[in-house]
Amino acid sequence: MPVSAVDCVQPAIQHAREQLFRPFRFGQWSRLALVGILAAELHSASCNFPSNLNWPKPRHGNEFASTPAQPFGHIDPARIAQFAGLIIAAVVLAIMLGIVLLYISSVFRFILFDSVLKKHCSIGEGWNRWHRAGRRYFLWQIVLLIAQGLFLGVLLGVPLAIAAALGWFNNAGQHLARSVLGVLLLVFIFLLWLLASIVVQLLAKDFLVPVMALEDVDFADGWSRLLTFIRPEPGKFAVYLLLKVVMGIAAAILFGILALIPAIIIVLPVVLAVIAAHSAGMTWNVATISTAIVLGTLLLLLLFYVISFVNVPATVFFPAYAIYFFASRYPKLDAILHPAPPEPAPVSEVPPLPESPPPEDLPPTEPPPLPPSPEPIG
Repeated sequence: MPVSAVDCVQPAIQHAREQLFRPFRFGQWSRLALVGILAAELHSASCNFPSNLNWPKPRHGNEFASTPAQPFGHIDPARIAQFAGLIIAAVVLAIMLGIVLLYISSVFRFILFDSVLKKHCSIGEGWNRWHRAGRRYFLWQIVLLIAQGLFLGVLLGVPLAIAAALGWFNNAGQHLARSVLGVLLLVFIFLLWLLASIVVQLLAKDFLVPVMALEDVDFADGWSRLLTFIRPEPGKFAVYLLLKVVMGIAAAILFGILALIPAIIIVLPVVLAVIAAHSAGMTWNVATISTAIVLGTLLLLLLFYVISFVNVPATVFFPAYAIYFFASRYPKLDAILHPAPPEPAPVSEVPPLPESPPPEDLPPTEPPPLPPSPEPIG
């Protein structure tokens, strides 16, 4: 019988406790931390470090090679073209990197599902097993991104085009009230789009992934199969999504606080080292900037990994919560989550002993021979 979203919380907690603490295995935690990063399953609150730190600036000396400021009318066109080329190259590189990370995340979403379902995490074996399903899920995410962009463009572009056609932008002061209402309408439309996007993403990663994994289908057939589970009880799925969002916020606060401790331990020595080096007269040149970029990237990766390591209980709990909720509605998943006990081996039959023949069939027995009679005396 399908269970409610509230009833699945305790089994998911018990599942995470058994997988992570009975017994505690550092190797599994380390692998799950990496899977959590690559599957984008972090629930810690993001730590925003200020970028405008007021570092002490040198007041004398030739620490920085500078050129006199030039007015905008005398900017070298070659330098503008070079700067624009660097921006375009950076944008293209960022898009390519984002696509690669999206593909990796798609495969690791299946690895995380399999690791939580079977309570065992193996990255190499999981990649070999799930890269085909991950490629299908990656295509779904690309289609979703394109659809979201087009839909948002239509939702926002049509009202803006209507406002421009009516001349609201020419005399904004005369249409102040209408402009305010239009802005509020656009904000409302954007919030609806954002809410719909979040719902679709949650349904995809929690329920579409199990269907695609166990049915071996593409995302179109997977959505068709998933909707057959949602249509009979949309209210229970809505309660599940609402409860998961609430628990996600609570987990972000809790694990965000816990992640501050290792973050401070890692970042504080680096900040002190930078301040000390700057006070000692370190200058910024090509070598020091390159070194800072490399070390900063390694530090950021280490920081993400440590935060993900602290976040491992949430990384296991939330997929387990989705699995227990969906398993009560999806028999194929429930059969893996609750396997039937093995049937007892059949008792080997002992061949019956041959029956003894009845007495009348026995051959007649001869009487034993009489002892010889004694000889007469005399």
